[in-house]
Amino acid sequence: MSLRKYLTSRAFFTQVFLATLIIAVLGYLFMHWLTFTTDHGHEITVPDLRKLTEEQVEEKLDELDLDYVLLDSVDYRGDFPKYSVVQQDPMPGAKVKEGRKVYIKINSSGFSSIRVPDLIEKTYREAVPTLKALGLEEGTITYIPNLGKDMVLEMRYKGRNIKPGDRVLKSSKIDLVLGDGKASYEEDIATDTIASPTTTPTEEAPNEQ
Repeated sequence: MSLRKYLTSRAFFTQVFLATLIIAVLGYLFMHWLTFTTDHGHEITVPDLRKLTEEQVEEKLDELDLDYVLLDSVDYRGDFPKYSVVQQDPMPGAKVKEGRKVYIKINSSGFSSIRVPDLIEKTYREAVPTLKALGLEEGTITYIPNLGKDMVLEMRYKGRNIKPGDRVLKSSKIDLVLGDGKASYEEDIATDTIASPTTTPTEEAPNEQ
């Protein structure tokens, strides 16, 4: 049989059909195997782990075939329970594959104590950055008569006077008493007294008789 007759014969078309069918079946099986091995299309939504304890995190992630890694603890935050998750990565709602690790950070057990810095006779602009650098916060600002304008005269915590070196909890608010730049009432009196000394009555000489 010549090549031209063979290419137009029924046997040739049958073989082409069978070859195409075999290639299609092999391709389907390969794609199915590839999908299975890479877990393509099967994603897990990362749950919100914030405010959960480490034990609750482990239990919840085990149900989803996910794992977790505890990175570190962070400074205490009052809006989160002690020893609960404060931060997580990936974030809640992210799509991940089975077995993915979720990295978490745990809240500390409480605020650490900090020594109050010496802010007396420092300016307001100097005092506030110093407080923030130590993890403290600016509280109520009160002005009293004093020539030192915006100069720190007193430090108070929860209504009581505190001195440099006293310990307070981190994130505490320190109230500052500042000078208003004006002389005090007592100073005005002292100034008036110096300017107008009291006069003593003159003694009269006795009359000579």
